[in-house]
Amino acid sequence: MVDFHDIVSPDALATGMSANGKKQLFQKIGALAATAYGLDVDSVADALFERERLGSTGFGGGVAIPHAKIAGLDRMCGVVVLLNPAAPFDAVDDVPVDIVFALLSPVDSGAEHLKTLARVSRYLRDDAQVARLRGAKATAALHALLAGGGTRDAA
Repeated sequence: MVDFHDIVSPDALATGMSANGKKQLFQKIGALAATAYGLDVDSVADALFERERLGSTGFGGGVAIPHAKIAGLDRMCGVVVLLNPAAPFDAVDDVPVDIVFALLSPVDSGAEHLKTLARVSRYLRDDAQVARLRGAKATAALHALLAGGGTRDAA
């Protein structure tokens, strides 16, 4: 069972969010990161947008993992958003994105950043997990799934 309670705060979750593009989405992710982790909204949004310019982090199936290294951050942090409606994201399969798992890492995190990114990617390539996430209509259910609580807490 994958457990993300170590990197995802309950305050860093949103369901039913709408965004009219990556820029607005990254601002909203920045706002969640500001509330949950005390980060600067614009610093987070700008870092995610800069990384996205290198290539889309939408890896297909309606899922994206935008990620960036953030100055002043002392640990790995995640922000998870379920979009409704799904938003265009320039994903590899051109499918609009409705699950976004933003990974924020300390500037010097190197291998830990890559390891955590791989862990998130593996989790989001599991069709059953993705289906359960899509079924979460409230942040409490989303948090239960991400914390390894399984489907019993997601209803």
